[in-house]
Amino acid sequence: MLAEFVRSASSSEQFPADGLPEIAFLGRSNVGKSSLINALVGNRGLAFTSSTPGRTQALNFYRIENKRYFVDLPGYGYARVPRAAMEDWAKLIEHYLQERKTLGLSFLILDARRGWMDKDLDLKSWLEAHGHPYLVVASKIDKLNQSEQSQSMKAIRRHAEPLPFSAVTGRGVREIWQAISKTHHI
Repeated sequence: MLAEFVRSASSSEQFPADGLPEIAFLGRSNVGKSSLINALVGNRGLAFTSSTPGRTQALNFYRIENKRYFVDLPGYGYARVPRAAMEDWAKLIEHYLQERKTLGLSFLILDARRGWMDKDLDLKSWLEAHGHPYLVVASKIDKLNQSEQSQSMKAIRRHAEPLPFSAVTGRGVREIWQAISKTHHI
């Protein structure tokens, strides 16, 4: 699959202007957004992954098959950055989500081991209030045994039907692509 990094944007003026549809990847720091992007395109080195939370500090745009962009947004949560920088990220993310006409779908990614946290629920409510289509992905599902997976999925389902995903085993990749293909103009 043809997938290429296009740019990191720290202001809206740096967003691509070619009008291709976009899919946003949202979630807490270290939840597996970059690993999900890499698994979807079959290239483990495309999106930068790190064990250190908060490495993604801008919106990273990846052009996929010259048809769409995957947009890796900065994670929210426990990144070790100054408060002012975090506030700037929040403004940039909100501007992107509110104003970007080419945004067709967002993936709200949860760590299956932790489930919903307050900031995830806040983001879910915000997306719903603004009429943004989104799907929930439960990442790192491979880190749970069968019983824990069942409990985790049941807890996540209280608020939304999740797509289980593992970057290690590839579980969920096909289903996530199916969900993308069902979304009009993506």
